[in-house]
Amino acid sequence: MGGRRLSDRGGRAGLNRRPSPEYRLVTSQGGLADLLVILGAQPRIAVDTEFHREKTYFPKVALVQVAWEGGLVLIDPLEVDLAPLADLLESDVVVVMHAAGQDLEVFDRVCGTAPRHLFDTQVAAGFTGLSSPSLSTLHERELGFHLPKGDRLTDWLARPLTASQLEYAASDVAHLLEIHDRLVRRLGDDGRLAWAEQECREMLVREHGRRNPDDAWQRIKEARQLRGPARDVARSVAAWRERRAAQVDIPVRHVLPDLGLVAVAQRAPKE
Repeated sequence: MGGRRLSDRGGRAGLNRRPSPEYRLVTSQGGLADLLVILGAQPRIAVDTEFHREKTYFPKVALVQVAWEGGLVLIDPLEVDLAPLADLLESDVVVVMHAAGQDLEVFDRVCGTAPRHLFDTQVAAGFTGLSSPSLSTLHERELGFHLPKGDRLTDWLARPLTASQLEYAASDVAHLLEIHDRLVRRLGDDGRLAWAEQECREMLVREHGRRNPDDAWQRIKEARQLRGPARDVARSVAAWRERRAAQVDIPVRHVLPDLGLVAVAQRAPKE
């Protein structure tokens, strides 16, 4: 689940921790092939990723976590080509994820595709009255225990990974199917399950086009407030910035900061 959510971890007084999840590492192409046979026979799987993108435009995947009824694996993408995961993602298997936006970008980057059937627990929880809950919050509310805390500055690309890093990563998916069960049951009872499923489908469409350079200006609050020619300039400069960042694989802010972009738009030459 990458660096962006490490700070979600926490815990309330009185909550317990469950025993550390059991997992195995997949570090060979043959091991991944054997795993895909198992996963392809499952009705659903829980999936998460750890990645870095602080110094790059594209996320660099460092670990993929997958759990199913009776098993949990951590796939090392520094040792294994993840491209074969594409067939699994495009199959009838339901892929349960939490706050999947950036994870979807990871899979689009390394597999060229996204889950055909996605159930995002953060999206679904919104239909139960929670507004964008963290993964830790869902564990506390639904299962009554908190997740292990992690180091916000952990380097997931370093090898070997420590036991605490691996435990942290495994815990992200170890109980996600339990949460899926509870959310499906609650939403079904409330007549809202179809709404949540539709929103997950729409999320797939939105995320697929999220990096359209021509829409980049919409992610800049100050640019959205511009009007007339200034907005047109902001739109053009934001699109250029997005393409340039992708071309050299650096964060957009390293090409031109948001405030610099807005300043250019506001001071564009007059004809």
